[in-house]
Amino acid sequence: MDKEDISLIKGLLLKPKRIVIVVHYNPDGDAIGAALALKIYLQQLNHSIHVLVPNSYPDFLEWMPQSETIIQATKNQELCIEKIQEADIIFCLDFNTFSRVGILQQAIENSMTTKVLIDHHIDPDTSFDIMYSSTETTSSTSELIYNFIVNIMDGKKYMNKQIAECLYVGIITDTGSLSYSCNNESTYFVLGNLFQYGIDGESIHRKVYDTYSESRIRLLGHCLINRLIVMDEYATSFIYLTKEDLTNYNYKQGDIEGIVNYGLSMDTVRFTALFSERDDRIRISFRSKGNFNVNDFARCHFNGGGHKNASGGNAYKSMEDAIEEFKALLEQYKPLLTEPWE
Repeated sequence: MDKEDISLIKGLLLKPKRIVIVVHYNPDGDAIGAALALKIYLQQLNHSIHVLVPNSYPDFLEWMPQSETIIQATKNQELCIEKIQEADIIFCLDFNTFSRVGILQQAIENSMTTKVLIDHHIDPDTSFDIMYSSTETTSSTSELIYNFIVNIMDGKKYMNKQIAECLYVGIITDTGSLSYSCNNESTYFVLGNLFQYGIDGESIHRKVYDTYSESRIRLLGHCLINRLIVMDEYATSFIYLTKEDLTNYNYKQGDIEGIVNYGLSMDTVRFTALFSERDDRIRISFRSKGNFNVNDFARCHFNGGGHKNASGGNAYKSMEDAIEEFKALLEQYKPLLTEPWE
């Protein structure tokens, strides 16, 4: 964020405003954590804040401070649109293009109010009025929110335990508990500072990771036993889940979060994917090790994108055809996938 934008955002927040915070479709721990942390901070400046999400988020995040105030568009679209139309400022968190907000896209695009982007994804859209975007040295949008509050807004005095808990959730979930996207000392500096506010890292970890239902555990077992395919000649694996699979195991939002990483946990695998069948598309998550860029892969072939080693995409075809397209592409990328790497 340059000096002009910093001056502009500080000026906008000098007096109480009606502010909407919006996150992406299928919100994850980073999106929810960043949004709630920003809400709790801005409330202390006497702003009126509403956090809007396009659809449901995982129930293991429902314990988070003020999560009960989140408005879900799939349950109350009219209220969400009303809040967007009334807003003086719209903060757009953890997404880089308006198409990522699902049924709220048109309302946000039509709004003439100031739109502020805070995000860590590659190649952000230039439609936002103010942009705080960092990709190379930032673990998560939650890390950016910490920097926004403490360094950009000089708001360290407003930091508290609730904000710290939200940011901690965002950072640990977006780095797989510090297993990827965390090779920068700034991330550990932020995490260390969060503990100054009395958070309990072990308790938060249990609330996020140790709340699986029996059906979710059995779904994981089904993935690994019956739906995992390994293609050694391409150093690649993939897992696929049909709508029938999801129904049989009582799927809820968030139940397949993290499953894609199991496909990458084998020492011979450099690239993995998780295909999950939805009503109107096949949702695909990609992960990689080393220099294989899944952001480029998703953008080129599956209408998606994200980060170098973690991205997502969509296929608007049958599961069988989506998998066949994926397998056919591997031959094209074989030299990159099989080259020596550490």
